Amino acid sequence: MLTPLVKERLPLTTLASPPAVPKTLGRARRRSRWTGWGFVGPFMAVFALVFLAPIVYSLWLSLFQTQLVGGTSFVGFDNYARVLSDPQFWDGAGRVTLFLLVQVPVMLGISLLVALAIDSGRLYGRDFFRLTIFLPYAVPGVVAALMWGFMYGERFGLVGNINDLFGTSIPDPLASALVLPAIGNIVTWEFVGYNMLIFYSALRVVPASLYEAAEIDGAGPWRVISAIKLPAIRGALVVATIFSIIGSFQLFNEPSILQPLSPNYISTHYTPNLYAYSLSFSGQQYNYSATVAIIMGVLTMLVAYVVQLRGMRKEA
Repeated sequence: MLTPLVKERLPLTTLASPPAVPKTLGRARRRSRWTGWGFVGPFMAVFALVFLAPIVYSLWLSLFQTQLVGGTSFVGFDNYARVLSDPQFWDGAGRVTLFLLVQVPVMLGISLLVALAIDSGRLYGRDFFRLTIFLPYAVPGVVAALMWGFMYGERFGLVGNINDLFGTSIPDPLASALVLPAIGNIVTWEFVGYNMLIFYSALRVVPASLYEAAEIDGAGPWRVISAIKLPAIRGALVVATIFSIIGSFQLFNEPSILQPLSPNYISTHYTPNLYAYSLSFSGQQYNYSATVAIIMGVLTMLVAYVVQLRGMRKEA
């Protein structure tokens, strides 16, 4: 400790200023910071271009209205109020909600059963079944919808051929009451293998010591599934559920492809995404279409966030 006498003799800069940082060290620190941005920069640029820019542009479009007489005018939130009172929008939103409430549990249940069967080690030809069930996911969605649309055809497709060959009267899958289940069948066929792979990957990382302890305790197969496997893949179940909910709200390819085959039952507002597409490319209502897309995106985000919170709460 310096005495008052020594303090008086020391220069003021010695007592108040920290030691100077060498210029080379300062340049190295600045260079290291810019090096990190050099790695992150390309991703941020692409992210801003393909994700943020379309959202900002859609928000900007939703605040205006373009008319043949009068041109483009600023309307504020009038488009949002119009969408919230639009019966066609809510008809499509209710339809996709019913779709996900039925199709998502069925699809995830089948995927979980298949993953558990493959992971059990008692299934003969496990690798063959795993590849076969995953293979439909490799088929593009448009091709899958076209293929199933051909099989659904009552006059020219597989259903019509079976009716003609055996004299049966199989109901038209593209009729009013069966269109939504028919679309659900296509989506389930496409994504069972994808979700199965998620569950199977989660099952493969379960520690073998848990199975050994269960075997010592005399636990049966069902007890192992309920006490070890299902809790271990709960996080994968939450992720698959969120992805499936988002995909259900974004339903577009299947009704769009099947619409020419069933124009009387698949309307232009059959789903919100199909409604926004029809407004934009057929009705030239770009501002209203952007508003529909934004509101549907917000609804999807809220539902997915609630599901994520509940899943994390149960997992904790």
